[in-house]
Amino acid sequence: MGCFNRKHAVLSPLVAVVLAVPTLASAERIQASLSGYEEVPSVSTVAIGDFRAMISPDGGSIDFELSYFDLQGDVTMAHIHFANADVNGSVVAWLCGTAAIPGPAGTATCPESGTVSGTITASEVVGSSATQQIMAGDLDAVIAAIRAGAAYVNVHSVLSPGGEIRGQIRGSRRK
Repeated sequence: MGCFNRKHAVLSPLVAVVLAVPTLASAERIQASLSGYEEVPSVSTVAIGDFRAMISPDGGSIDFELSYFDLQGDVTMAHIHFANADVNGSVVAWLCGTAAIPGPAGTATCPESGTVSGTITASEVVGSSATQQIMAGDLDAVIAAIRAGAAYVNVHSVLSPGGEIRGQIRGSRRK
């Protein structure tokens, strides 16, 4: 016990806390406001929606909540797509589906109006078209697209199969 002294007893826990601080990151908020005017081409609808989500500190998941109201047609599905504003892009993750268009196994059921929530992990990333180069399971690429402003959420209906409402996802780390 010749090397132990009180100073080391006090400093050791402080050093452990200081070393741990860089690994403590906060979740990153992302969001989108959905309307028919953001669809490509634009849709004249009274429907509105809101997408709010948190990217986990380690980037391993996205917890989301999607709310939408007053769609003029029966809801068929909702997704995250990979594309800039004013351009249509590939689906990269399902948010919800219906009996007619259920989505991959485990996909939540879309309400006709209201809120659906869930968690997107790498296993929920379906990938994009070959030309867009996001591979199935590549959540890092989806998060990078979101941070770059190159992802949107939309809700599809029977009257607007291409999407009735849409919103570009905005994040706190956008450059």
